[in-house]
Amino acid sequence: MHILYIVVLSIGSIVELFILCKLMGYRQLSQLSMFDYINGITIGNIAAEMATSLDDNFIEPLVAMLIYAFAAIFLSWWSSKSIKARRIISGKPTVLLNNGQLFEKNFRKAKIDLNEFLAQCRISGYFDISQLESAILEENGHISFLPKSGNRPLTPGDMQFTPKRDALVANVIIDGHIMPKNLKASGKDERWLDNQLKTYGISDIKEVFLATCDLNQQFTVYTYTKDDIPPDMLA
Repeated sequence: MHILYIVVLSIGSIVELFILCKLMGYRQLSQLSMFDYINGITIGNIAAEMATSLDDNFIEPLVAMLIYAFAAIFLSWWSSKSIKARRIISGKPTVLLNNGQLFEKNFRKAKIDLNEFLAQCRISGYFDISQLESAILEENGHISFLPKSGNRPLTPGDMQFTPKRDALVANVIIDGHIMPKNLKASGKDERWLDNQLKTYGISDIKEVFLATCDLNQQFTVYTYTKDDIPPDMLA
């Protein structure tokens, strides 16, 4: 009976976590601030306590989870309305390097040592920090690098060349199913899609793993395949 009770509570806590994450937004999953990190861990611990609560005391963990979730929602709303609140809750960017000068005071303030900074430089492809104009520690803990003009990649603008505009690619078929809204957004219909598939020799839409259409009307199809990747490609 206890096992069944734990199963029910576990499913309930999972459902509640899913709903709370939806309410708090995907920021919890991508760019975690310090508060988001602490809040996520705390809610997870409370959910685990709720799932294994054998003394019928699951209301208190439930209420605690709701309080933490709504606190996160309120602080997120407050941050969007007030720059001062945003700086208090999320912090503000810290300049670590600028114009060839390392700011030791900012390193100490950010609790980052020089070895960690140099490792992040190498991970980003800068083995010589003299190639960098600026390095800024963002609120989420990532370091943004601005290379000097002589070390940045060549761009079309440098060559006085204007490339065609890029745009999002519409996924019109996913896992053998037509995406009607995406197809409509691309300005096409199912008749056009059928004709395109026929040019690829595809008669059954179930053969299509993914099909896309871009702004330039370029149609691309990826069919299901059972072929394995040759071992030497991964060596």
